[in-house]
Amino acid sequence: MRKKISLMLPLLCAPLAFWACGDGESSSGASANGSVSESDLVVATFDDLPVCSGKREGATAYVKDEKTAYICEDGKWISDDETDGDDSSSSVKPGSSSSKKDDPKSNSSRGLFDMTKDEFLNPKVSYGEMTDTRDNKTYKTYKTVKIGDQVWMAENLNYADSVKTPSLKGNSWCYDNKTENCDVAGRLYTWAAAIDSVALANDADNPQICGYGKTCTLPTVVQGVCPEGWHLPSYDEWETLFKAVGGSSAAGKALKSGSGWSGSGWSGNGNGTDTYGFSALPAGYRDGNGGFYNAGNYAYFWSASELGSYDAYSMGLYYYGEYACVGHLSKNLGFSVRCLQN
Repeated sequence: MRKKISLMLPLLCAPLAFWACGDGESSSGASANGSVSESDLVVATFDDLPVCSGKREGATAYVKDEKTAYICEDGKWISDDETDGDDSSSSVKPGSSSSKKDDPKSNSSRGLFDMTKDEFLNPKVSYGEMTDTRDNKTYKTYKTVKIGDQVWMAENLNYADSVKTPSLKGNSWCYDNKTENCDVAGRLYTWAAAIDSVALANDADNPQICGYGKTCTLPTVVQGVCPEGWHLPSYDEWETLFKAVGGSSAAGKALKSGSGWSGSGWSGNGNGTDTYGFSALPAGYRDGNGGFYNAGNYAYFWSASELGSYDAYSMGLYYYGEYACVGHLSKNLGFSVRCLQN
């Protein structure tokens, strides 16, 4: 887990340190490739880091002179050098025996991908179904659920046909690049893929060049990567969902699935009640350098709303809290997609 160390971030609602809730210009701290450039604790040198004690387990820190983020795990500050796309650069400080990625104790995805997607559904909820016919013979059927006046997919989207949808080419992934993980938690998409930026660029009536480094005037309803009759939810539509489940302070607990939230290092687990059948899975995210993080602990879902050239709005859930909010993050990150019926 990443505990909040700084009291300057009372509205932080996701572990990525460059998350920001609400409106306003981006101050995300994300670099051009979407990597972390801020953290819960910022220090000048590694020697300035506090002791990695039990109360700091899972906390993050950013060391300025190394331009590196560290995570407190098992009494050690462990480094993921996210400014270098080479996975081999992930390291630990002297006295540590292995890297975070090689240490099975730090693999927060254990358990999540050992289950089937149906096991995360709430057996007390009556689900509907929809079939996505776009993947040729590999049609996919998704559970759906009505919450308030909205009908949502109750599973993460797992659509990958980059021939029919060129926006997906090189812009969507399975966690850890393992196809079987998509069968459980769906795919992770960049914002450009989620809004289907190629389709928007080819729109005869209103061509829009959208994506990282670009701003555009999106239509009121953005189908994006969603099937016909469904669309990528806007900022306001996520807020409508929060209101229907008791407000943002209760939305996390109500929307999270009843299993799969491992809460590594947290007292107790991070599972929700899944009261309404939304069954949000902690699918984690992909950063701009190709690293995959926090499956089992965190969930992020894109919206169709952007904030400037480099950030777009997304909804975040996390294992150590019962609330949720919509904040802005780098468009280059890979997040889950939930579609909303038109």
